[in-house]
Amino acid sequence: MHVDTLLIGGTVITMDPARRVIENGAVAVSGGLITAIGTATELGEHVQAAEVIDVAGHVVFPGLIDVHAHAGHGLIKTMGMHGDDRWEAICGEVYTQVSPPEFWYAEARLAALERLRFGVTTGVSLLGGGDTIMRSDHPDYAAAHCRGVLEVGTRSVVAIGPTRTPHPLTYADWNGGVQRPYQVSFEQQFDTSKAVVEDFHNSHAGRISIAMLYPVLRDEHERDMAAKDYAAACAQSRAVRAYSREKGVIFTQDGHWRGSIRRAAALGLLGPDALLSHCINLHDDEIALVAETDTKIAHNPSANASIAGRCPATEIMEIGGCVALGSDATAPDRSGDMFRHMQQAMHYHRRHFRDADVLPIGKVLDMCTIDGAKALGMEDRLGSLEVGKAADIVTLDLARPHLQPGNMPVHRLVCFANGNDVSNVMVGGEMVLRGARATRLDEAEVLRDAASEAALMIERMGSAEDLALPADFWGQSGNRSGGQP
Repeated sequence: MHVDTLLIGGTVITMDPARRVIENGAVAVSGGLITAIGTATELGEHVQAAEVIDVAGHVVFPGLIDVHAHAGHGLIKTMGMHGDDRWEAICGEVYTQVSPPEFWYAEARLAALERLRFGVTTGVSLLGGGDTIMRSDHPDYAAAHCRGVLEVGTRSVVAIGPTRTPHPLTYADWNGGVQRPYQVSFEQQFDTSKAVVEDFHNSHAGRISIAMLYPVLRDEHERDMAAKDYAAACAQSRAVRAYSREKGVIFTQDGHWRGSIRRAAALGLLGPDALLSHCINLHDDEIALVAETDTKIAHNPSANASIAGRCPATEIMEIGGCVALGSDATAPDRSGDMFRHMQQAMHYHRRHFRDADVLPIGKVLDMCTIDGAKALGMEDRLGSLEVGKAADIVTLDLARPHLQPGNMPVHRLVCFANGNDVSNVMVGGEMVLRGARATRLDEAEVLRDAASEAALMIERMGSAEDLALPADFWGQSGNRSGGQP
C-alpha cells in the first residue's frame, strides 16, 4: 500500500467503537483520509509512505473538538473583568461599535492558532457574545473571521444570527478611522446570516461550517419584556430555526437555564441538530426533554455559568443524551486548552456527588472527541481514528516530567497533560503543526497583528483604565494600592 504519510511508533488512542488503544501503533494517511490503523509491525511491513514520521514516545489521538467558544473574546480577555458587569459591556460595545473586519481577522488567527497549539482541530465560535450580541450587521465580519481561521488551517463552525429583539440596534463601522453609526433591523441581521451560510457553509474542503443562532428566551424575558417584543422574539426564533432545518445546519443557543429548555421545546427549537450551551439548573422534565429529542448539550465546566448553577451533564448522559465539552473561551479567565476543561469537568461533577468515580476518565475524553463530533453532526468523518475518516490527528509528547513515567498513557493524556505538550497536529491529512510550530503562517506576525488590533480597539473606546489592577486585586492581605506587593 502506498500512502502519503505514516505515523509510526506511538500509542494510538483510536476512540473507535471498541475504544482500542494500540501500543507501538501506526496510522497511515492518504488523500486527507485515514487509510490504515494497526501496530507498527503490521503497517511497517505493508505500507510504503512518502513521509514516515516517528512518534515513538508520543500519544496519537483524534483532534480535539471544542463545541462552544466565542469569536472576538481573544482580543478582550481580562479587560474590565473586575468591574461588575463591565466585561460584558465591553464585549457589547466592541462587537457592535469598534470592531472592523481587521479586528475579526486578527482575533480569528490568534484564537485558531491557540486552538492549533492545544490540539483542537475543530471548534465552534459564536461571532460575538455574551448570549445575544452578534456581529451580524454585514457578512464582511464573518468573512474576515473565516479567512483568519483558514490561514491557520483548523476547522471552525461559525455561529451567527440575529440579536434578541427589540430592534433596531445601533451598530457602527469604521472608514478611514472615522466611526459611522447606523441602525440594524432583525431582517438585516437575518439576511446577513443567510448570506454567510450561502457563502461559507461546508466550504474549503469542509474546514468551515456555519451554525445558526438565536438568543435564548428564559422566564425573565417573558416576564420583563413588552408583550409585543416577547411575541416578536418567539416568532423570530422559530424563523431562524426553520431556516437552520431548511439548510441542514446546526442550530445553537448560548445560556440555557431558568426554564429555557421548556420554552425552547414549546417553540419547536429542540432536535438532534440543536446544540444548547451551559444548560444549568435544569428541571427533571427538561433533562428528559433533552434526551427524548436527542438535543445536544455543550457543557462548559470552566465557565462562570457553571459557578452560578450546575449542568446535569452526567445525568443527561446516563439516560442516553449526548453531552460534549466546550471551553467557553476566551472569557475572561480561561483559555481554549481542552485538557484543562477535561480535568475541570471531572472535578466539577465529582465534587458535586462527592464521589471520585463519577465521570470516568475515558468518558471525559469521549466528550471532546467522538461525542463532540456527534454534537456537531460530524461523527461520520471526525472524532475518532478510523479508516475512512478525515485525518485529523494529534500527537502529544510524553517526554515531560509531569507525564512520566509514560505507562498508562490514556491516564497521562487526560489527567496530567496540558495543551503545550502537543507536538504535531494534522488536519485533513495536512501537517499544520509540526514540532509544536504552525506550518502555514508566521506565529510572531499573528501575535503582533493581534496586539495591534487590540490596542486600536482600546484607543477607539478610550478604555485604557480597564487594563488597570483594581484596588482589591491582591485581596485583604495584599497591597490595595494597585502597586507591587
